Amino acid sequence: MLDRYLFGSTARISPEAPVPVVHVRDTDDRPGGAANVAVNLASLGVKTDLIGVIGTDAAGQALEDILVARGIACNFARVGDRPTITKTRVQSRGQQLIRLDEENAADIPGDTMVQALRDALPAAGAVVLSDYGKGSLAEVRELLDACRDAGVPALVDPKGTDFSKYQGATVLTPNQAEFEAVVGVCATEDELVSRGRALLDELGLAALLVTRSEKGMLLLEAGAEPVLLSTQAREVYDVTGAGDTVVAALAGALAGGEDFAAAAAFANVAAGLVVRKIGTATVTTGEISASLHQRGQGGRGLVNLDELLPMVADAREKGERVIMTNGCFDVLHAGHVSYLEEAKSLGDRLVVAINDDDSVRRLKGKSRPINALEDRMLVLAGLAAVDWVVPFADDTPRSLIADVLPDVLVKGGDYTPAEIAGAKEVLQAGGEVRVLPFRDGHSSSNIIAKLRD
Repeated sequence: MLDRYLFGSTARISPEAPVPVVHVRDTDDRPGGAANVAVNLASLGVKTDLIGVIGTDAAGQALEDILVARGIACNFARVGDRPTITKTRVQSRGQQLIRLDEENAADIPGDTMVQALRDALPAAGAVVLSDYGKGSLAEVRELLDACRDAGVPALVDPKGTDFSKYQGATVLTPNQAEFEAVVGVCATEDELVSRGRALLDELGLAALLVTRSEKGMLLLEAGAEPVLLSTQAREVYDVTGAGDTVVAALAGALAGGEDFAAAAAFANVAAGLVVRKIGTATVTTGEISASLHQRGQGGRGLVNLDELLPMVADAREKGERVIMTNGCFDVLHAGHVSYLEEAKSLGDRLVVAINDDDSVRRLKGKSRPINALEDRMLVLAGLAAVDWVVPFADDTPRSLIADVLPDVLVKGGDYTPAEIAGAKEVLQAGGEVRVLPFRDGHSSSNIIAKLRD
């Protein structure tokens, strides 16, 4: 499906009817339906192939162009007797005013899709069957048989009230309303678990993941205790596409070798992040690891620039003050820790930019760094004061700082503000530059010299 968003302002009521007049200022086309599942997978770094049906129209071409640009391999069957399913949403002041659907749903012969899946299975770590009830999964039994024959786990995001057609799937991921439409209303969690167990056995599933909106998720796994996952969403702006994020994150984690419990926990965090965004959206591994890091759950705030910028923007929208500093941090010592804690005390979020290995060698000599970039980043990200760690390859972080434009740029030592890389850009943007003293007696170079002696 193609999700088309029209954004605009409303200032008056139409004289023709009692409806608001929206002055459209921006249009945004996004992949929807199963295409949103594919985009979620690609955003998590998963190599993704998408098999599906589109029309022979401009909307179908627009959808394919977006997906190919995201690195997704598209294997589409084009049908001329129906349009590419397009959902147009009109948004104003953060609210959806109306949705216009263009579609002609009907069962589509599945031979082409079954063969396309069989061809893709040898390279697959998992398969997602994203069923929106529009006819392209008419041959779902054959698709599941192909997955089972190939020994590849098959995850189904189900629709409708006939779950028997999904018999033999590895995992089903219904929301609670979809689940209760099949098994009946569950008045208690015990009833939810018992009916889930019965469905698990009836369909021969390995696991069942029921998403429960503000109540979190329930994971039922054959031969294991039920797992209740509390919601990770602190603020909910839009639940559109949240189910797509759940099944994508779950599939990506399972394909990466995680067990059901770990994969479900990963999907739960991803869902908690995506509902804070407007419309069909995605999350990245950097956002997930940063979220885990902020909760003290063992995650690491390791990000690249593309991941960092939206997180900094989100922090600013909440009124948080962003602090930034940089360095090699080759051999971390107490002086570094106290310096970073002091830097963090100047605001709410601390970004640490760190020289990559080649940059350190150019600055410090061929014998440095002692510790590789990934190790240095992991150690920094483990500190309570640090929110995000981002690498840079230049001799100075000037370009990176100019992209982030922190509220406060901090440097340790006896510099003057004019000597600090990026200071000019920060000051021109209305930010502040601070110089903090290093603690006496603490030096990476001195530590290395002692070890050599």
